[in-house]
Amino acid sequence: MVYTVTFNPAIDYVVRTGEIIPGAVNRTLSEEICFGGKGINVSLVLKELGVESVALGFVAGFTGKAIEHGVSRAGIKTDFITLEQGISRINVKIRSSQETEINGQGPCIGKKELDMLFDKLDKLQSGDILVLAGSIPGSVPTDIYERILERLSGRNIRAVVDATNDLLLNVLKYKPFLVKPNDHELGEMLGEDLRSIEDVEKGARKLRSMGAQNVLVSMAEKGALLIDDTGNLHQCPACKGTLVNSVGAGDSMVAGFVAGSLKGDNEYALKLGTAAGGATAFSNALATADEISQLLKQLI
Repeated sequence: MVYTVTFNPAIDYVVRTGEIIPGAVNRTLSEEICFGGKGINVSLVLKELGVESVALGFVAGFTGKAIEHGVSRAGIKTDFITLEQGISRINVKIRSSQETEINGQGPCIGKKELDMLFDKLDKLQSGDILVLAGSIPGSVPTDIYERILERLSGRNIRAVVDATNDLLLNVLKYKPFLVKPNDHELGEMLGEDLRSIEDVEKGARKLRSMGAQNVLVSMAEKGALLIDDTGNLHQCPACKGTLVNSVGAGDSMVAGFVAGSLKGDNEYALKLGTAAGGATAFSNALATADEISQLLKQLI
């Protein structure tokens, strides 16, 4: 089974407008509500790819109830922890001539609730996959990902970590199954200016030498690069299409790679991940199975 963890789920209120005029009343052209957070996004795209998962995380208040209900209606099994105080985030995504986001802070997560999450993780079985995606709220210890992987160490649970900076670097010693920075994040983590694909490859190999089994690096219009668990290099060109929405593309790539990896084929996993990321980037919402299938045909 695949499990995803979202520490700070959100209701994304997406509005599309004409040109924004500061200080004036601006009208929307369209509106939609999405229930998400990086781990939840991974679960939703996995569902499109025919892979079941369980969404873990923390919710609070009336918005938390709406998130749990919305994710469940999408066919995702949920096992969220309900916080006693606060409300889950509402993020406002404004799509005009530019993309503008106003993200909420989210509720406070205490030690008691973290212990409840650890209890759930203790029930994972050998062969399960755990996806840790995104940043963490300020109320959570900064070493939380490290503590989770330390707890799971030696249990044959494949950990997938999509994070940046120390949140990612500090878990490498626990040999996560997959890490997925983009090229800019990779350069920032290593303190290097990665200008060429060769530079990115060297950076990815550094992460692998530090413990990661598979290192997947997304590079926008340059495609994606994978250093796999045998040390082999795989490259995949970007899919052809028009960028519409950057939100969730990285989560979709993670979902595609995880789904592809279940077939034991790293080359296919890279291509499915690239297609899933592109399908989200080229649409107004998370990728659908049909959209992913169409882009996958470009790569195979």
